[in-house]
Amino acid sequence: MKNPKITFIGAGSTIFVKNILGDCLHKPALKSATIALMDIDAQRLEDSRIVIQKLMDSLDATGKIECHLNQKDALLDADFVVVAFQIGGYEPCTVTDFDVCKKYGLEQTIADTLGPGGIMRGLRTIPHLWSICEDMTDVCPDATMLNYVNPMAINTWAMFEKFPHIKQVGLCHSVQGTAEEIAHDLDCQPSELRYTCAGINHMAYYLTLEKRNEDGEFESVYPEMLEKYEQGAIPKHKTDTAQNQRCQNLVRYEMFKRLGYFVTESSEHFAEYTPYFIKPNRPDLIEKFSIPLDEYPRRCKEQVASWKNDMEKYQSADKIDVAESHEYASEIINSIWTGTPSIIYGNVRNDQLIDNLPQGCCVEVACVVDNNGIHPTKVGKLPSQLAALMQTNINVQTLVTEAILTENKEAIYHATMLDPHTAAVLSIDEIYALVDDLIASHKGWLPEWIYN
Repeated sequence: MKNPKITFIGAGSTIFVKNILGDCLHKPALKSATIALMDIDAQRLEDSRIVIQKLMDSLDATGKIECHLNQKDALLDADFVVVAFQIGGYEPCTVTDFDVCKKYGLEQTIADTLGPGGIMRGLRTIPHLWSICEDMTDVCPDATMLNYVNPMAINTWAMFEKFPHIKQVGLCHSVQGTAEEIAHDLDCQPSELRYTCAGINHMAYYLTLEKRNEDGEFESVYPEMLEKYEQGAIPKHKTDTAQNQRCQNLVRYEMFKRLGYFVTESSEHFAEYTPYFIKPNRPDLIEKFSIPLDEYPRRCKEQVASWKNDMEKYQSADKIDVAESHEYASEIINSIWTGTPSIIYGNVRNDQLIDNLPQGCCVEVACVVDNNGIHPTKVGKLPSQLAALMQTNINVQTLVTEAILTENKEAIYHATMLDPHTAAVLSIDEIYALVDDLIASHKGWLPEWIYN
């Protein structure tokens, strides 16, 4: 039996590579895998090779590592393709997204999923994802793509539309990550919680969220969460990192109070998907809900600073010990390769999965994974207030996808007009001027048809 081949596109993201492939190398069936690392930065690629080799030594893995600067060479005969890259990087493109929007009075927190920042990121990213799909079609047509690239819903949707034959799933850690945070607030272990969840990426909701009571029966934790929130007992502060000190998750607890269901995405993300929290001349809202404006640039700077220290440690270490993370990639790869079933939450095409969201859009639902692939489960109808809020985000996703599939520049402006946060802050004239400025500032990073 052949050994699996796992190709990682964007392998210069060394920490993420370490987490994903470290998880894989914990699986007995994957210890002999061929790992093909690909990046456009030769030095970052070598850094990742060093880390993965030491991981393999630490975990008694017997596979081999390949390093490639050419994407198609890396994909040759791959069984699994993990994609994690950021076109344009923190500098210049993320800085541009934040700085240009700030000129118009539009503040952002993360800007990678929706809003002008998410729209621009999608436009500069999708062509590169399509190039991976083209190469997969040529050299590994049966491989499964595990996509971690934001804006997740827009990217996944665009790939489904143009390359429907490619087996792919969009992956995020917000469902399982938020379950861990809820467990922290409730002083229990994540394994004690039982839940069902559905929606769209970064706006999925726990439709049920339960734990065992003293009688051993499962009951909803929602009444307890709401009572503790009203009392100010939750959300509990975490003090392990500067990031957790800044982001206190008050936004999503407030939305839980109003909507009756808890959202999977963090407060710093969620604040910019709605029109309620970030408003000009309302610093009281920013303070009340602890909203960390410019959070993503801040994180990028911190990560760059810490990465240098981390890499020095990795280079001098004989071996690298790494605990398994909560990412889904290794579970998917192991299940498809061995047939051992697992359940993950994935971003997939809405083919009659959620009845009151548009068919064909990208939704996040529970999926069963086995040696026949990834099988999304049907949800049915969502609570109307949740579906309506998701639709405001799907409107933007629809128009960005349409813009790039049909090369319709006007749809970029329409997408930005319909963004909930942008529309709450700027006039139509200001929105058009902002988009003009962003497009001009992104020259060389966006598709050429936008400038023709």
